[in-house]
Amino acid sequence: MNKEITKPRRQQLFELLENDQMAVVFANMEIDGIEKFSQDNNFLYLTGLQVPDAVYCLSKLKDKQQEMLFIQRGIPEREVWDGKKMTPSDATEISGIETVKFLDEFYGWMNMFGPSLQKIWSNLGSPSINRPPCYPAFMLQPVKETFSNLRLENLNNLIRSLRTVKTEWEIKQMQTAIDLTGQGFLDVLAQARGGMMEYELEAILHYRMQRGGVQKWGFAPIVAAGVNAATLHYKQNNCLINEQDVVLMDIGASHLNYSADITRCFPVAGRFSPRQRDVYAAVLAVQKAVIELIKPGIGLLQLNEKTNELIQDALLDLGLIREREEFRRYYMHSISHHLGLDTHDLGLRDSVLEAGNVITVEPGIYIPEENLGIRIEDDILVTVSGHENLSHAIPKETADIEELRQAGLA
Repeated sequence: MNKEITKPRRQQLFELLENDQMAVVFANMEIDGIEKFSQDNNFLYLTGLQVPDAVYCLSKLKDKQQEMLFIQRGIPEREVWDGKKMTPSDATEISGIETVKFLDEFYGWMNMFGPSLQKIWSNLGSPSINRPPCYPAFMLQPVKETFSNLRLENLNNLIRSLRTVKTEWEIKQMQTAIDLTGQGFLDVLAQARGGMMEYELEAILHYRMQRGGVQKWGFAPIVAAGVNAATLHYKQNNCLINEQDVVLMDIGASHLNYSADITRCFPVAGRFSPRQRDVYAAVLAVQKAVIELIKPGIGLLQLNEKTNELIQDALLDLGLIREREEFRRYYMHSISHHLGLDTHDLGLRDSVLEAGNVITVEPGIYIPEENLGIRIEDDILVTVSGHENLSHAIPKETADIEELRQAGLA
């Protein structure tokens, strides 16, 4: 991610600002010298910088644009421990931001501009009364107390319209993450055995991901065998895999912070039992029908309503319910969410789709009394004329899954 990519984004953000407003975007903190650093996605989106403890400011005063970056000041005595800090010239070269100062100058600069501002947009997260404020809120509290006329607003509400429409470059990064995730799934199909632990399959996925040059997941992977697959956000991944189990894997590599989100299921024994096959086929049919509806102008709420109808039909056919309103016993979630820098990206749950959106389609049926959970999930790009399945190359047809599984067992 370089200045040719991030400068147009900052210009678009400036055009969204009204006069007497400023965007103040904080990088993530470096917690300690042991854990790997992971950047705040809004900061990365606007600057391209993988640097901790930095602040990007973009102001609009009398229609004039001014941007400034604050970074940590290097301490020579710490270099042997932490390495050299990014220099202002390095930051400018990567981001294209011309004015770069040091973090200890941030409050002095805000003191100068504060009287002219009416609103600050910042990456405030989701505040909660039973948790301490996030780092950006903590840093901006002295500014808010000093200039009582200032209002603080969540940057997500301003930047959402930019981040939910993906450029060709962004789609390419997501495709890389999706393809690598798919290869990990194929590795698991070839190597999984009854008697292994769920975390052994996770290790196979992680090895493939790191060999492919990706160092982190988009989210904590779900590797759920048997009844564990009926827990939607199962993440312990620490149970024994039995020969008769179906394993559900909800996984996604993250490439340059752009996440894949794929779910696939497979029979450990190599073939689905007749009941497992019927449930799998029902979920797959629902997923295919919903994907075909995707195009600009359709709303996620419409996709949810259609999914609920189809799931009800499937559950009636499978003999799991007698009345349609009982369907939530076996299907508890919605069909889709936006995907991008965040696995659950900034797009709203009731949004109307437009070209450039990338969403998931992930119906499921969960039957704990049968030790079975089936979910099938693909990542779909909304195009001008309809849609494109970015994860179409990852096998999901029953015959393909069984053929690959049997070849692995052989």
